[in-house]
Amino acid sequence: MATGLKNLVIGDLAKIVGFEPTGKPYRKKLLAMGLTPGTEFSVTRFAPMGDPVEIKLRGFALTLRKDEASVLQIEKL
Repeated sequence: MATGLKNLVIGDLAKIVGFEPTGKPYRKKLLAMGLTPGTEFSVTRFAPMGDPVEIKLRGFALTLRKDEASVLQIEKL
């Protein structure tokens, strides 16, 4: 079942399953950063106000804003 990053907590593992249809402006940028369908990642931290969120994937840490993160369709592992 696809969900969003906002439903995860620190330490959760998830997999990217796709992108929201309304996320066209961010899709190309996210793909260039390595956020391709099938990629597994873990949530490492949230900023105090919840924006941005840091995830770890492919051996590096990546920080995403809420707008960018909301485009991802993910599945919790």
